[in-house]
Order: sequence, then structure tokens, then C-alpha cells
Amino acid sequence: MAYDRFIAICRPLHYGTIMGSRACVKMAAAAWASGFLNALLHTANTFSIPLCQGNALDQFFCEIPQILKLSCSDSYLRELGFLVVGACLVFGCFIFIVVSYVQIFTAVLRIPSEQGQHKAFSMCLPHLAVVSLFLSTVMFAYLKPPSLSSPALDLVAAVLYSVVPPEVHLDADSADFA
Repeated sequence: MAYDRFIAICRPLHYGTIMGSRACVKMAAAAWASGFLNALLHTANTFSIPLCQGNALDQFFCEIPQILKLSCSDSYLRELGFLVVGACLVFGCFIFIVVSYVQIFTAVLRIPSEQGQHKAFSMCLPHLAVVSLFLSTVMFAYLKPPSLSSPALDLVAAVLYSVVPPEVHLDADSADFA
């Protein structure tokens, strides 16, 4: 989405050429492939650990940290390896988003009319807010110290990063076309 906004604002006359169906298919395929690979690694790791505390979770859906709490083996190093791979993937995406939005804001600030700046900012800020909400709640959920962990807090964090951003994102996209 950041790349789409970047092209729409910084290269508006080339938008149709750059963001053609081929580019969209490549970006969607890359997102799906990386998500599938990450999910496959975590799923294989999850099915390989023995569960000794039952299989009931007090969660919205099966979260990796919650499943690891049910494990009776020390799978910390394996999971740490998968988390490092996932963190590298997320960090790469994060850097791409930051660079895109820095270029967008630089281009928007060069727009001479205040109305043009307002329109460009109103197109980008909802998406930036969704990304910020998602990243901040995910970082809180996965990087908080164990002393802050409670089933209710874990559930709220899971809902905040899995339900709220897609809903807000859909609302933001529909507002773009209004």
C-alpha cells in the first residue's frame, strides 16, 4: 500500500504504467509467498512440540506464544530462530514503508497549493495510522516482558492487531473513493 501511495503521489502521470496488473500480481504473490513461508515454518514447529498442559487456549485464535506456554519441552531456541527470520522479514517491510513515506511526505511538502497538500495527506495518513496501529500492537504483544502477560491483556492485544487494522484499512480505502 505504501508503494501504491508513493506512485500515486510522486509519479502520478506514470501510475497506470507502473501499477499495472503485472506489478500488482507480483506484489501480491510476494506478500502471499512470504506469509505462507512464515506460517509454514511456525506451523511445522508448532506440530513438532509436545503439549503437556492440554490444548485449550483462552485466546481469540491460536497464537504462537500461547501455544508455547502449553509446551512441556524447551522449544525456545527453535522458536527464537523462526522469530529472527520473521523479524528480518518484518524489518525489511518496515524499512520499505518508512522510505516510501519519507519520499511521499517530501513530495507532498513540495506541492505549492495547500489544498493539494491536504488532499495528498488525507490519502496517506489513514494508511500510515493503520500500519502504526498494527506494528505497535504486534510489538507490544510479542516483545512485552512475561511479567506483563495476562490472558485478558493478550486477548486485547490479539484483537487490536488482527481485527482492528483490517477493518480500519477497509474504511480508509472506501474513503479514498468517496
